[in-house]
Amino acid sequence: MKGTIYLVAAVLSASFLCFAAFDQTEEDKAMEFLRKYNNDTPYEEYKTTIASWNYATNITAKNKELRTNTSLAFSAFYKQMRSDAAKFDVKRLKPDTKRQIMLITSSATPKKETVLRRVTELESSMEGIYSTGKVEDKSSGKMLELDPDLYHILANSRDYDRLLFAWKGWRDAVGPRVRGLYKEFVELKNEGAKENGWEDTGAYWRSWYEVDDLESMVEGFWNELRPLYQELHAYVRYKLSQKYSQMSSKGPIPAHLLGNMWAQSWVNIYDLIEPYKNKSSLDVTASMVQQNYTALKMVKLAESFFISIGLEKLPDSFYKNSMFTKPKDRDVICHASAWDFGINHDVRIKQCTNINHGDLVTTHHELGHIQYYLQYWDQPYEYRTGANPGFHEAVGDTMSLSVDTPQHLKNIGLLEEYSNDTESDINALMKMALRKIAFLPFGFLIDQWRWKVFSGKITDENYNTEWWKLRTKYQGIKPPVERTEADFDPGCKYHIPANTPYIRYFMSFVLQFQFHKAACKAAGYKGPLHTCSIYNSTQAGRKIGDMLKMGKSKPWPEALEKLTGSKVLDVSAITEYFKPLNDWLVKQRQEIGYSPPGWDESPTTAGVPSLVPALWLNIVVFLSTSVVFVS
Repeated sequence: MKGTIYLVAAVLSASFLCFAAFDQTEEDKAMEFLRKYNNDTPYEEYKTTIASWNYATNITAKNKELRTNTSLAFSAFYKQMRSDAAKFDVKRLKPDTKRQIMLITSSATPKKETVLRRVTELESSMEGIYSTGKVEDKSSGKMLELDPDLYHILANSRDYDRLLFAWKGWRDAVGPRVRGLYKEFVELKNEGAKENGWEDTGAYWRSWYEVDDLESMVEGFWNELRPLYQELHAYVRYKLSQKYSQMSSKGPIPAHLLGNMWAQSWVNIYDLIEPYKNKSSLDVTASMVQQNYTALKMVKLAESFFISIGLEKLPDSFYKNSMFTKPKDRDVICHASAWDFGINHDVRIKQCTNINHGDLVTTHHELGHIQYYLQYWDQPYEYRTGANPGFHEAVGDTMSLSVDTPQHLKNIGLLEEYSNDTESDINALMKMALRKIAFLPFGFLIDQWRWKVFSGKITDENYNTEWWKLRTKYQGIKPPVERTEADFDPGCKYHIPANTPYIRYFMSFVLQFQFHKAACKAAGYKGPLHTCSIYNSTQAGRKIGDMLKMGKSKPWPEALEKLTGSKVLDVSAITEYFKPLNDWLVKQRQEIGYSPPGWDESPTTAGVPSLVPALWLNIVVFLSTSVVFVS
């Protein structure tokens, strides 16, 4: 098979060879412990999950304090459970018992309560800064929020300076305040990791994937996909240079011109990039508005897809307890998320839904998480999670690959007319590539930066400089204005202040196409991969459900095999899906003669001071730790 293929053996499997040392007495004691653990832990976690939900849906000082206190209480409970679990000799246990015990004892939580409290407070403060950030629009006198105001500007404005205002304004409002807290946060997180035997927090995060060298694995995937990304980048750069005289037709693209605050998705500039004008469009935003779609109707529509393939119906409590739209009377964390409360089949989503095609895709993504929760609900507590973090992110996106097809959109009444010809096909693939292929280097680089921060290879003296080195190297973008170490652009992306690992999204993009191909095969589909929809295929749903039900009970290659028939994770499904577009892009470049793929990867922030003056940093720290959340 062309390219690098990774056949990954689970770390835990090697130790199962010690089964010969099995001891029934030790096994019985461990099983008794696990019965208590699996019964008690969901109820204990429920308390802290409720407090976190209350804070996320109503950002106040009181809710922040309650979140901190319940988190500390759960950590104390879990610390005792880990201590009890560590007493067992895992070499004398059956493989499944051993796996559960080892998962319980794997932790990076700080052992000192004072440290844990401070970590929790810092994370809440950084999330609060991010979620309440506002930018003053002097032309109108309004204070603009990220969602929906700044999102709307980045997505819809075609004025170079207006885009720059939104891009820079957000980073000015949030970055320096988060920076003042982030160094201490990293130090304390690493303290906890080292206390638990990890080299640093990044090493602990990577262990979740149960592979020997995750960094080499994902880099191999990226190297295989880079030529496709660079062809797309070259075409987009050419089209943008025709629109904006301020940018060059060579080199990196200014980051504010790509339709998204972080340039992670370029689909919002499709109107500037569209290969063939006056052809049918798969964007159903106008149709949704015309048909008076609401957030609730979007959720119901997404649920109907999962039901059509034989998966779980959502519980009534989901609709009663979820937050589908942004409240007008309080600050909330708008970043879309799915929640598992652990007991009573209490699952929810939280998102500030807008009526557009992009949020319809997001809704399917979040319900993918919910479906995973419901499918593995009966597993022991430690197995009630994704086979690896990328699996969880991939489920809903796999469904979205079927949703974003002409036939499916016709079936659900959102697409009336569509010309089924080569030009429309290329348009549809281009739109999908602007969402999926454009994301790949961003998904790859965030944790490249963060792992180096945790390891000490990147320090607070060069946070921003190194961030832009990576963004230029991998994404081929540059800041539209000079950036310095007074800025903290990584902290302006939700997952940094929220401390959410990000490589899972890169992995999920590889997985979702492999899942999609396998599901299409199970559905009996014949034809190009990019036109397949598994809607109404219970055969495909059965195979997907069988994989989801496993949770983390087995190493992830076994879960992958359950759906795909192979333990091998590779990128061939992505290249197959986008091959018609890649061939078209190469032909366009040869015929038009625009600049070839690639860019100068040297740093784009030359002359940036390497260290912020100590006085300035002290001021930032003071301001950041004095945030008051208005109820």
